Amino acid sequence: MSGAADLLGEFCAAVAGDLAALAALHDKELDAAALDQLRAAGADGLLRLRLVNPNSRDALQFLDEALSGLPARFDEAVLDALAADYADIYLTYGLRAAPNESVWLDEDNLAMQAPMFEVRALYRRHGLRAPDWRRRADDHLVHELQFLAHLMAQPTGDALGAAADFMDEHLLLWLPDFAARVAQRCATALYAGVAVLTAAYLDELRELLEQILGRPRTPRAEVEERRRRAKEPEPDPVVFVPGSAPTW
Repeated sequence: MSGAADLLGEFCAAVAGDLAALAALHDKELDAAALDQLRAAGADGLLRLRLVNPNSRDALQFLDEALSGLPARFDEAVLDALAADYADIYLTYGLRAAPNESVWLDEDNLAMQAPMFEVRALYRRHGLRAPDWRRRADDHLVHELQFLAHLMAQPTGDALGAAADFMDEHLLLWLPDFAARVAQRCATALYAGVAVLTAAYLDELRELLEQILGRPRTPRAEVEERRRRAKEPEPDPVVFVPGSAPTW
């Protein structure tokens, strides 16, 4: 049993580190030092978990090609182009690909709606909170990846179950769409690769959790139906006046 526990602990530590590394790539525009470090490591070197699914391998190759396509030295023009692309994706909504869950799941595509308050409640349940929701909402991709890393750092059934549920009910409901739109519309291959790799990593991670926990994914339709019911108003109680008969 100790061997299995050790393997699980190593797996959880590796995944938590990977998720933190992926979150950092979405957190702020990459400067020359970060780009040099990323290129030296390569896409595979960025991650400790060895990805094997075809989609994951394709994503790794795509990011590697994006990194190899960068110039040997990062002049101001290159850094400005990357900074502008980052801003279009994460700051200005220029691509109409917001990195916030609410925008993707709200019927009116509005930010700071019910999904944000749901994840805020989850964070609070685990003793966490977003540093400044006015600057970056609770349901921002960076916060959700960091929260998932926090759960995965704990090699217990409860924590891994919570991680699987969080992916089923939050991240995996919108991240694939976000990544696809970024890849289609962004100006640089680098940020397309970052988005696609993040989505592929989480998809493969969820498969691994299914194998570890024996817990298949919650169907999207089931999650959406639960949310729909939660929004329905409670029916007014029926009150009968003593001595009167109900009417039909």
